[in-house]
Amino acid sequence: MKIKLLSITLLFFLSTPTWSQTSIEAKDLLEKASKKLDKYVSFEIEFIYVLNNQIEQINQESKGKVIIAGDKYKLNFLDAIQLFDGKNIYTIVPENEEITLIKPTDNDEDFMFNPTKILSFYKEGYDYHWDISQKIKGKNIQFIKLIPTVDDSDIKSILIGIDTSEYHVYKIIEVGFNGTITTLTINNMEINKIIPSNFFVFDPSDYPNYYINE
Repeated sequence: MKIKLLSITLLFFLSTPTWSQTSIEAKDLLEKASKKLDKYVSFEIEFIYVLNNQIEQINQESKGKVIIAGDKYKLNFLDAIQLFDGKNIYTIVPENEEITLIKPTDNDEDFMFNPTKILSFYKEGYDYHWDISQKIKGKNIQFIKLIPTVDDSDIKSILIGIDTSEYHVYKIIEVGFNGTITTLTINNMEINKIIPSNFFVFDPSDYPNYYINE
């Protein structure tokens, strides 16, 4: 019995450095990708967003595009335009001729609600683990698994796939406890595009017949 207990104890201590090293490597890769994005004056991302829930028999695929410069962004997604000028978020829905204006809060950390958080949301509230590596379209994509550290999270895990040659994000997969899996795949990325000075400025005169809901 003592020999068995000693073996288990040795196994624990021998495996601990490997686990620790893996977590350090995972965080290091995320930070390299995050710092590289921060260096860009601006960037434009074209992406595909897939929402799947086999239990509810839901499978929806949508394309989108977002242009980001600093903390400002313009997102075209799901037949709507979302514009953040640094102070307010304007959601413009042409089909309804309606505009909703809200002020963002500090809790809007999710990358799908604030695209500027696409590679900084991970910094708080997650443990990091080295996951699988895949060859996709000639690129070596290393996945990092994020596990929420809060007990009341709706998220089971998040996988972030990073191109290890460019340190660019290629894919983000979010798995929910309710069976919903959302996947964001970046198809194209252009960096340091020249953006007009008024690009992120909301001008009501551009939408003369729209109802503005504040």
